[in-house]
Amino acid sequence: MAKCAICEKGAHFGNNVSHSHRRSNKMWKSNVKSVKVKVGSGARKMYVCTSCLKSGKVERA
Repeated sequence: MAKCAICEKGAHFGNNVSHSHRRSNKMWKSNVKSVKVKVGSGARKMYVCTSCLKSGKVERA
């Protein structure tokens, strides 16, 4: 599973709980995109979550 290179946000795990209270496993995936990012003098492709993109923690190349 992809993980954000900036804040290291990844998947979270829990349970689906039905009305009869039976439980099954569930996974919430973070909104991670593959983006070209400026690193030093060049550019590099890395996985960045959309909250980091929106807040301006990274600069697109």
